[in-house]
Amino acid sequence: MIFLQFPNFNIYSTPLLVLAIQGLVFAILLFMRFSKKRNLSDFFLGLILLITCWHQTTYTIGFMGWYDSNPNTKINYFLINQSMALAPLLYFYVKSITVPHFRFRMKDYLHFIPALLFVLYKIGIYLYDASLPDFAETQNGYMLVNFDWKYMVPFITIFRNCQMLLYIAFTLQMYFIYRNKIRHVFSNTFLFELNWMRNFLLIYALLFAYSMIELIIEVSIVDLSWTQEWWYFFFSSLAIIYIGTKGYFTNTNKLNDLDLGQSNVLQTATYIDQNITIDNSESTSINELPPALIPLRLQLESYMSAERPYLNPDLNLIQLAKSLDINRGQLSEVINLGFHQNFNDFINQYRVNAVKEMLKEGKQERLSLLGIAYDCGFNSKATFNRVFKKLVGSSPSDYLKGI
Repeated sequence: MIFLQFPNFNIYSTPLLVLAIQGLVFAILLFMRFSKKRNLSDFFLGLILLITCWHQTTYTIGFMGWYDSNPNTKINYFLINQSMALAPLLYFYVKSITVPHFRFRMKDYLHFIPALLFVLYKIGIYLYDASLPDFAETQNGYMLVNFDWKYMVPFITIFRNCQMLLYIAFTLQMYFIYRNKIRHVFSNTFLFELNWMRNFLLIYALLFAYSMIELIIEVSIVDLSWTQEWWYFFFSSLAIIYIGTKGYFTNTNKLNDLDLGQSNVLQTATYIDQNITIDNSESTSINELPPALIPLRLQLESYMSAERPYLNPDLNLIQLAKSLDINRGQLSEVINLGFHQNFNDFINQYRVNAVKEMLKEGKQERLSLLGIAYDCGFNSKATFNRVFKKLVGSSPSDYLKGI
């Protein structure tokens, strides 16, 4: 009879089950790759997928008829919510990508103390209820119903949501700071890898916002039914598939291996971004520069014109500084103060000007726009279109029509 009642595959249980299984497959693949290549980002993402799938369990087996078929089940004691571990895992996943040669240290375990204490607390609740008479005849024991659900669940919910909000905020801040940093060092930013990291954070931020809306509705308006709460878990399941697929096939090691150079480069760049409001289309008059930077700016302009290093799609601040035989911090300062641009925009301005010159010469008659872009140092169509429109104000095709 139990076999006939469970599992019940229906429109609620089947999508959650199928999507969660696929998420578990990607988690296993990430753990396998971690065991071979020892990339911590794979391990963290695998844990994130595993915990997100684990959160589907209660609702999935509920819609499949587990609780009806097993009225005395003790599964509620063991389906422990691990959101308090998920929040720091999101942070460490992004940190493992953006911090060169990141290592997980002993002090980092402190972030997971709340999750560990919660697990120990749930085990204590189970052991106490299991010691009471008639425990085998009921589904939920005395402490679970009269203490955990009544007092601890509201407190844990508030703590968990505050924790998630803080970690998402810190992680987004870390992402935006890192994205800004690489624009001051690399001429072709790593668009696909950065977009994946942005989308990853956006998905979990949206899921958190959706869960908060549900919580506010339940607290202040009406209790939501299981079928109404199902949508959150369905959206989470869709997120699992996207995150598993993109996370597995996106090479985030490119970002982790970047050499951002000396700290004074980034400090100068950050200072410029925060304290100067300027028109990027115009460079500072040479007489307005500090005297020590004037010869460096003249040297830079001469080198860019004569050697055209911007044609190298992999050009970065460190390479250019070595070619000019100057300190990379000085070069960053010259570009920021002398041209009111970060390194990325400075180099791409030369590339855009080279494209415009080739179009005026009629090179588009034998080369495609993309071919011209590659010849001028761009490394992808998406980067070329985005940069050209940013610096020129129109798309490359619209600009070509106007010639």
